[in-house]
Amino acid sequence: MSASDSGSGSRPRARELGLPLPGTPGPHNAITDVPGVHVGYTTLIEGDDVRTGVTAILPRPAATVEAPCAAGWFSLNGNGEMTGTAWLSETGTLRLPVLITNTHAIGPAHRGVIDWTAREKPHTAAEWLLPVVAETWDGYLNAINAPSVQPHHAVAAIDAARPGPVTEGSVGGGTGMNCYAFKGGNGTASRRVPHGTATYTVGAFIQANFGSRKELTVCGTPVGTTLSTENPMEQTAQPRPPGSGSVIAVIATDAPLLPQQCTALTRRVPLGLARTGTTGSHFSGDLFLAFSTANEHAFTPGMGFPHGDPGYSDLRFIPWNRMDPFYEAVVEAIEEAVLNVLAASETMVGRDGHWSPGVPIGELLGVLGVG
Repeated sequence: MSASDSGSGSRPRARELGLPLPGTPGPHNAITDVPGVHVGYTTLIEGDDVRTGVTAILPRPAATVEAPCAAGWFSLNGNGEMTGTAWLSETGTLRLPVLITNTHAIGPAHRGVIDWTAREKPHTAAEWLLPVVAETWDGYLNAINAPSVQPHHAVAAIDAARPGPVTEGSVGGGTGMNCYAFKGGNGTASRRVPHGTATYTVGAFIQANFGSRKELTVCGTPVGTTLSTENPMEQTAQPRPPGSGSVIAVIATDAPLLPQQCTALTRRVPLGLARTGTTGSHFSGDLFLAFSTANEHAFTPGMGFPHGDPGYSDLRFIPWNRMDPFYEAVVEAIEEAVLNVLAASETMVGRDGHWSPGVPIGELLGVLGVG
């Protein structure tokens, strides 16, 4: 079955379960609380072996997604791939949809961004295109070497992108992923950040495929080794190897930031991940992207200047000594996004009978003394 989706899931999220999480989220507690940011999925679940898909994050609505955003990126551990980062480092800007998929589908997803841009933005496509496409490895549950993901699936994910509530768990690029040796996938959260008379939003989205069972920590309590792992669907299957996997995080904000400040946000992502227990495995590709949707025309060459006049661009930004609340928002949103992944993801059986158990929510709440 192939499906495109951008709606909300039915399982309670971490905050709804009563977990004591700090901070004030936006109305959807999602990256889409940042105005203009859209998320879409193509989910591929076919037979016993296909458990994969594509996630699309649009920094701006489709009509203006080619307008550059200030952006930065950071690698905690480089056993992974995020295309377009050399140009991002060179210019400090990001444009076009950002895609996340499985490790061996980088190529077709990259092609899909180009195909979509050629269809929707022919003038932009006539220039050079260096889209950002990131990955995590789903080869435990998914037949990763099969050509399941094709460029048209990437196009469909972009076309499906919408604002509002975001489905979490085993959808899109996160379909076949694992987290702390439980079922993983996609998660999101947001935080409101007052600044003078204004209030801005910091949103986080993660594709979580990392961590070993013994590391899992929820709201400061180590819980991984206390939770049962029996899978009634497949008694003979084996759990995945501990520690292997990766995590992609995308941070969005409407606060006006410099590219270097976006990079500073990405360097706080590991602090949020660490709250959930991970120590950063050698076999985990941990790559993070952040962008600011403010200053919409500041990075567009020649915008608003008379023909022949090179002109200047103006950039408004948060003072560096006022950045701490935004760092705090990243850490809190990332922690909650990971917990939302675990809350949303149900047991899945995939390739060769491999299984990934969902977190036993009742047991978890009992261990934490919640509810």
